[in-house]
Amino acid sequence: MRFIIDFIKGIFVGVANIIPGVSGGTMAVSMGIYDKMLYAINNLFKEFKKCIVLIFPILLGMIVGIGGFTFIIPVLLSEYPLPTCLCFIGLILGGVPMIIESVKKGLEKESKTKIGASHIIAFIILFAVAILLAMGNSSESTNTYIDANIINIIILFVVGVVASATMIIPGVSGSMVLMILGYYAGITGTLKDFITALTTFNTEVLIHGFAILFPFGIGVLLGIFLIAKLIEFLFNKYCSITYCAILGLIASSPVAILIKMGHKNINVFTIVLAIVLLIVGTWFTYWMGSKEE
Repeated sequence: MRFIIDFIKGIFVGVANIIPGVSGGTMAVSMGIYDKMLYAINNLFKEFKKCIVLIFPILLGMIVGIGGFTFIIPVLLSEYPLPTCLCFIGLILGGVPMIIESVKKGLEKESKTKIGASHIIAFIILFAVAILLAMGNSSESTNTYIDANIINIIILFVVGVVASATMIIPGVSGSMVLMILGYYAGITGTLKDFITALTTFNTEVLIHGFAILFPFGIGVLLGIFLIAKLIEFLFNKYCSITYCAILGLIASSPVAILIKMGHKNINVFTIVLAIVLLIVGTWFTYWMGSKEE
């Protein structure tokens, strides 16, 4: 049962990572698996078997979410932007009570009774940073094809490091960062072609896709390990302040998502559907989070 629950949560984290404006880190926090993921990443070589058991269902779910929904999400965002965005806003908001509880536990750990100026400043700064990122102009190229030459392979490795570092930070959208860097369309286009080629056994497309996705994937893994160490340090030294900063990022997520949202097919039906999905998404995340110890 635990495996299935973590697998489902992993799917939502994976899907969040491919939607510009939605943070995979935020979704992990809302689902109550962020601390588990950090622990598994930072202690992988010390407690290999235990960490693999912890993180495997989450990673499997993320792979399914990214691979399967790479085809579906762009259509939903294009045709039904309001219901899709409000559904994810609900999924994020459902985890807020757990974050507030984590702030309280952090204060107890630090022998403090209430939040101070540093907590409020951390909340405001990170809230503002996320909003500014969402409002920033994107330099995204619409070109979905990337040449597999040595220069692009090196660039893709660096882009993977940068993108993954942002993917794991709650409130920061890794896909939005890819858009700003101009590689979102190229990476997602290559991934779609690679998955399609797997079903048709198109060797040429598979080789090209591997040449693009492999260096990007290695960069992603390196970035995740680097930023996970930094976040672990912040949790150990400044637990309650770090959670307040994360709360600021999460509070900004609905605004950031709505800023990036399209405005197609907004009518009475989609508005009602969006409200229903907002409520269901909020309840679902709260319920899934309550399953965590």
